Amino acid sequence: MAENFQLQGRHGKSRVRVSRVWRRPAAAGGDVIVEWNVAVSIVSDCLPSYTSSDNSAIVATDSIKNTVYVKAKECTEVVSMEEFAVILGRHFTSLYPQVSEATVTIVERPWERVTVDGKPHSHGFKVGVEKHSTEVIVKKSGSLRINSGIQGYSLLKTTQSGFEGFVTDRYRLLPDTRERIVATEVTAWWRYPFEHVSQLPSKPFCFTQRYQDVKKVLAETFFGPPDVGVYSPSVQNTLYLMAKEVLTRSVTLIRSSLVFSPLKYAHSFL
Repeated sequence: MAENFQLQGRHGKSRVRVSRVWRRPAAAGGDVIVEWNVAVSIVSDCLPSYTSSDNSAIVATDSIKNTVYVKAKECTEVVSMEEFAVILGRHFTSLYPQVSEATVTIVERPWERVTVDGKPHSHGFKVGVEKHSTEVIVKKSGSLRINSGIQGYSLLKTTQSGFEGFVTDRYRLLPDTRERIVATEVTAWWRYPFEHVSQLPSKPFCFTQRYQDVKKVLAETFFGPPDVGVYSPSVQNTLYLMAKEVLTRSVTLIRSSLVFSPLKYAHSFL
């Protein structure tokens, strides 16, 4: 409290672009590269900086940016961006007594290994489309929340989609149909069950594999079997079925949220 005002000091650094290459021989799968856009927001006890121009408790945003680079360099083994976000969150909440909470958001640029003459290239990559993202909140107490997601996942099928029986009034022009093309862009978020840093597995938890698993489930539910497909009576129904399948088939997730953006409208399911 300050002069009967309740203040919370939160500041940070966004748009920190960091790339990390882990060198590996071709026999071990080849080099691994990640490119991350990192944002860090910290909650700190720095009331005097607001009320009396005393900046002695402020962790400079430039220092936050430099920390991202240093911690990335210190990761000598391949880490997922969720693991890296936890590393950053634990660093800020443990090193600085005045910092009580850190939120780390990362969006990954999708560098995908290229295939040449039918073989994965040891050090060649191309940029994909959809993006893997995460938001990790770490508190000084060790409390933890990990949300991950996918952005810009574009899907299309040329048949097996319809829309009928919706509201009829004087504004309606769209006829009922059981045959249409459906194209959409999916944004999905899911939450992992870990609520404390002590609950993280001692062996590296393959968050990247879980991301691939979720993406696979989303596609399989949207398209259906490759020979016959699956009929979609509405975007809403398909959205629900996709979220349901993600939660049903992945025991390591406790919640999912999906957004479809077909044309100029969006739908969400929590």
